[in-house]
Amino acid sequence: MTDRIHLSASDVTDAEIDAVVAAMRSGWVAPVGPDVNAFEDDLAAYCGRTRCVALSSGTAALHLGLLALGVGPGDRVATATMTFAATANAITYVGAEPVFVDCDDSATMSPQLLERALADQPIRAVIPVDLFGKVADHDAIAAIAAHHGIPVLSDAAESLGATRAGRSAAAYGAAAAVSFNGNKIMTTSGGGALLTDDPELADRVRYLATQARQPVIHYEHTDIGYNYRLSNVLAALGRAQLERLPAMLGRRREIRRGYVDLFAAVPGVSVFGEPSGEIDSPTHDNWWLSSVLVDPAVAGFTAEGLRVALAGADIEARPLWKPMHQQPVFAGSAAVLDGTSDRLFATGLSLPSGSVMSDADITRVHDVITAFVSGRAVDAAS
Repeated sequence: MTDRIHLSASDVTDAEIDAVVAAMRSGWVAPVGPDVNAFEDDLAAYCGRTRCVALSSGTAALHLGLLALGVGPGDRVATATMTFAATANAITYVGAEPVFVDCDDSATMSPQLLERALADQPIRAVIPVDLFGKVADHDAIAAIAAHHGIPVLSDAAESLGATRAGRSAAAYGAAAAVSFNGNKIMTTSGGGALLTDDPELADRVRYLATQARQPVIHYEHTDIGYNYRLSNVLAALGRAQLERLPAMLGRRREIRRGYVDLFAAVPGVSVFGEPSGEIDSPTHDNWWLSSVLVDPAVAGFTAEGLRVALAGADIEARPLWKPMHQQPVFAGSAAVLDGTSDRLFATGLSLPSGSVMSDADITRVHDVITAFVSGRAVDAAS
């Protein structure tokens, strides 16, 4: 019996195990300690920021980032409709309302539609999302937001390790949120961080993340706080992962290139987010998930048909994010749409992309895809 091939399994080696054991033996197992401090310093340096607050999740980073920017009940926040629910959920946590903005062909927020959204209604902040490892057009988005006098909080949960014009994915916005969930490019099991160059904003987030405890010997609270800090043990895991991140990026890039070659001769199928240059190029994604777009009228099959074929071989594949404006929980929310995200959701499929995949795993995935495509071609010709 073969093992299941996951979409993006965690890549953990003896280096991570040794780091976690060392942290536990040190006695620092609470959400404070030397590994937390060192992880924040290392991550800030990697992302080109001056401040970092390690947190329990990327969602916590978005939540606290909005609070620190003064967003609250009755406010409206423009964000991408093509995203995971956590982005929109964080907006509701502070009592604000999301305004969903459609994407362009990169699947990231369309600056043109953002401009339309800001012209139509009062918006308190903007949360662009770097999707599937591709960095949004933050320069254009920042210029539009600045013209309207509103801050940008970047959701870089999926793009750590990517760059645009020489800048790290998490270097954009007044602050940026990153995620270390188990399926991300690097992991701390669960975890995230907020990165910024604003020391006051970082201090506010750190304060709120530690139950808003006042600096006195007894427990004193003047604000509602949250238990959002990352533990020292998980920070040790993160430090080891960060050291291995370049190698993990390189492996995912190899996997992406394999898909590019595999589908090169398949009509109606394009690899979404192809490599945009070498790893040291000023602009490249992080190859977190490799996805394809299928035009059934040309290909003779659908993305769902390919997914089912892979599932039959115990290989995980998944549609692209279902747009937030299609989600029942956000029915009735304001949105500025042009149909791009609907099209990408209907025709897109993410394929196994994890850096932990062996050569045998890659061959197995390719063989299933090749057999499916070949079979559909025979069916179409008969």
